[in-house]
Amino acid sequence: MARELGFQVVAGIDEVGLGPLAGPVVAGAVVLNIGERLPGLNDSKQLKHEQRLRLDRLIRRRAVAAAVGEVDPDEFNKIGMTRARQRAMERAVGALGLPVEYLLIDAFDVPESPLPQLAVVKGDRSCASIMAASIIAKVHRDLAMIEFDTLYPGYGFALHKGYATAAHQEALRLLGPSPIHRTSWIRVRQLAGQLC
Repeated sequence: MARELGFQVVAGIDEVGLGPLAGPVVAGAVVLNIGERLPGLNDSKQLKHEQRLRLDRLIRRRAVAAAVGEVDPDEFNKIGMTRARQRAMERAVGALGLPVEYLLIDAFDVPESPLPQLAVVKGDRSCASIMAASIIAKVHRDLAMIEFDTLYPGYGFALHKGYATAAHQEALRLLGPSPIHRTSWIRVRQLAGQLC
């Protein structure tokens, strides 16, 4: 669609990690060759960890460019969820290392971006470059959360990746917030006993 309008360098973008109680927000940005077909490409949420790892390697090998952008929990606490999403996406596009002409974004646009763009409803299920962006973002974030699990034991980050599972909420009640928890969120402070 964007290439039909004359744009050649089109980046698919998606983000992961907006909803968890802990960890970074990570966006992926991928530029694929026109007509590129990557076997097994799918919505990252529909894939197993091993499938995502394999596809991450394939995407990085075959894409014109692929990059991630991240907003860490400290910055998230200062700027909030909406701005964190936008900033992670801006950083991912900036890290591509080539002049992007058009953005295909999963679900919602990025109003602050000067680039022409299209928000694609369920783009992580229907648009190859958005699916690829979703996969590299998810792999990057999952590996970061596994590493955080060794730095901050007891929370189970390697298992739930920071999402609000019953086990994670119980750990937060027992241990209080870690340095990667989103303490700007009332729910995190409630679970940690920091609100009445």
